[in-house]
Amino acid sequence: MDYVLGVLFFLFGLAMGSFLCVCIDRLPGNKSIVRPPSCCEACGHKLSLLDLVPVLSYLLLRGRCRYCGAKIPYTVLLVELATGLLFLLFWYHYGLSRQFAFSLIYASFFVVIFFIDIKHYLVLNKVIYPAIVIALIITAATQYHDIEVPLLGGLIGGAIPFLIALVVPGGMGMGDVKLGVFIGIIVGYPQVFLFWIISVILGGFFGIGLLLTKKKGRKEAIPFAPFMVTGGIITMIYGTRWIHFFLGSVGYF
Repeated sequence: MDYVLGVLFFLFGLAMGSFLCVCIDRLPGNKSIVRPPSCCEACGHKLSLLDLVPVLSYLLLRGRCRYCGAKIPYTVLLVELATGLLFLLFWYHYGLSRQFAFSLIYASFFVVIFFIDIKHYLVLNKVIYPAIVIALIITAATQYHDIEVPLLGGLIGGAIPFLIALVVPGGMGMGDVKLGVFIGIIVGYPQVFLFWIISVILGGFFGIGLLLTKKKGRKEAIPFAPFMVTGGIITMIYGTRWIHFFLGSVGYF
């Protein structure tokens, strides 16, 4: 039964990823995510249901439009797979629980933020503000007995990039500040510190790699939200365990 549920949630994630592709493609241009129906960007032909089967359609069509032969962006495949794998990962970690349902909502926001920032270097207000509001509502409904934990996490999560932006102009954008608040609410205190440590380490190694391979110059911007999203996901899954292990090793417990 567990394997069947895992497959079902993975397939559900693939289907959700197909919808998130539309959000990623249209939201930066202030376009509706409902109308018009999905169509080929090159020839404008309306796509049929057979063209929209997650992953399978892309593979069968070999990444090209059925009608004009234009290349389909490979990010379509990446978004669908990433969403499916995230849904499967959270199911494996949380099982059938209330936290699992919440994690799917967070995962959907994470995927949209991740890929939009890679492409446009933006964390859109129309995405991050609803994300913060939803996180606060979930927190108020489920953690009212210790509401200070997620609220303090959100405060610290946003304060760190805000201080960096003040000290190093251009070092962090306000989108990173809002994303820090969102993830801080989710992971809470003190896990928020672990989240930032992981994010900075990931961003640092990736940035050094780009410099060494000369794919980026020292003054060229690197989107940081993808590292924050990755750090947030890792902290959601392992944060509490790692924090307890560290505090136990130093004799706190």
